Amino acid sequence: MPLLRDIKGTLQPFWITFRNMLKKPVTVQYPEEKRQPFPRYRARMVLTRDPNGEERCVACHLCSAACPVDCISMQAAEKEDGRRYAAWFRINFARCIFCGLCAEACPTLAIQMSPHYEICNRDPLNLVLEKEDLLIEGGGQDSGYNFYQHAGIGVTQPRGAGKQEKPPVDVRDNMP
Repeated sequence: MPLLRDIKGTLQPFWITFRNMLKKPVTVQYPEEKRQPFPRYRARMVLTRDPNGEERCVACHLCSAACPVDCISMQAAEKEDGRRYAAWFRINFARCIFCGLCAEACPTLAIQMSPHYEICNRDPLNLVLEKEDLLIEGGGQDSGYNFYQHAGIGVTQPRGAGKQEKPPVDVRDNMP
């Protein structure tokens, strides 16, 4: 019986090769004919705007902390009204592995992955994109979300002074 098993193990791969050899090949002529990626395909990332047209990025550095290859860098700044934004934002696509962890970590939905996959270049310095290159018009996949409507802009009053707020509890009162 081991002889039959060995013969079957030898002939089966040849049968699969012979069967597929007679099929018509499926070839996509790439530059002229482009394939449509799947809807959840993660490729080039973009920075989106909120419904008011402002930048969504608040420079919280969560995306750069989540990035396993450390290809995202930014510097935080603050406007007169207390709103944070990224003074500069830089992504090095020569190092990026397109894992999507930065988009998952972003609390404001500023970073989103687009299906645009044609970003190759011979010069690696051309793959370092600044904030101006990454910003798009509109909110991307969730255009109605505005982070500052949910989170507020800054601390304008002491804790417990707002509507329906109780004053903070002194934890030393809980001690025996």
